[in-house]
Amino acid sequence: MKESVRTVKCQDPGDGSGDVIIDLPDDVLERMGLQIGDSLTLELIGGSIVLKPIRDADAQP
Repeated sequence: MKESVRTVKCQDPGDGSGDVIIDLPDDVLERMGLQIGDSLTLELIGGSIVLKPIRDADAQP
């Protein structure tokens, strides 16, 4: 399955956390099973930025 290239704008939440807010299109949220407010990891893999949801079972103590 070939994924399309999308451009998104990272926004600073202004709380000094170093986190970013990324508005993702509804179709991407649906395909990834995400809801507004979910947390994601961001990795650079083979020249691509990969977002993965952080699920409660994935959380490290």
